[in-house]
Amino acid sequence: MKYFVATAETGQVSRAASELSISQSAVTTAIRELEVELGVELFVRTAHGMEMTQPGRELLALAYEILTKMDEVANIRERGSGTIGRILVATTYTVIGYFLPAHLARIARLHPNLDIQIHEMNRESVEEGLLANRFDIAVVLTSNISDPSIDTETLLRSRRRLWLPQGHRFALHRRVDLAEIADEDYVMLTVDEAANTTMKYWSFGPVQPRVRLRTSSIEAVRSMVANGQGITILSDMVYRPWSLEGKRIVSAETEQPIPSMDVGLAWRRGVDLSPQAMALFTYFRQTFDTISI
Repeated sequence: MKYFVATAETGQVSRAASELSISQSAVTTAIRELEVELGVELFVRTAHGMEMTQPGRELLALAYEILTKMDEVANIRERGSGTIGRILVATTYTVIGYFLPAHLARIARLHPNLDIQIHEMNRESVEEGLLANRFDIAVVLTSNISDPSIDTETLLRSRRRLWLPQGHRFALHRRVDLAEIADEDYVMLTVDEAANTTMKYWSFGPVQPRVRLRTSSIEAVRSMVANGQGITILSDMVYRPWSLEGKRIVSAETEQPIPSMDVGLAWRRGVDLSPQAMALFTYFRQTFDTISI
């Protein structure tokens, strides 16, 4: 069921396999077995990926409920024995939007008496707050943390790829060179220092992106790309195969290596984490030692 959900969310077996840290054949086999068991076709296989059928869309809604219930079953032993108290957690826009909510729900089931106070802010404010002891711990893009007085532990490395509208000529390429991308209109995401990160890896070459739009809205980027108004390079974590208008977005690899977007924990160096912060720390360490989300 996890393999099915990952494929439905990413639109590609290869991307699902990458996020789950398993082979593509394992994902393909699991989906085929699920289709045989249910007696319906869940996906239509196309040159651009996996498109859900109507039965597939119906199953996806149920799959989220099933996986949530399985989490509850797995956590029965820990219920009632969780940590008590309040924890102040800092986070940033991308992390709270695309990573943290599902984990907060699981932590709440494990530690029903743990009062988690979430504060969303930019990276500079997160670092300042940690150093001033205004927050116990942060869940952030660790690849952006710059202050040497802050310790980090990366949980997830999300690959960055080229996003394209369906039917774009680059979709047929195995890999696309940055020089070729520079000839196209580019949509630049600015939230969470994305623009600064982008310009860092463009700065190593002789060309620059032809930026048509700078925006803090990921949905605006998605819509612009899907409607053929530009292309972009963003991480798998924020990728979705459809725009709000229901138009398809596909992806491709770049010829040059692009740094990953890393998500993890941050805290002030040398501080003794409170029991509440340790509960959060232990949850994430155990989760990402055993599964890939």
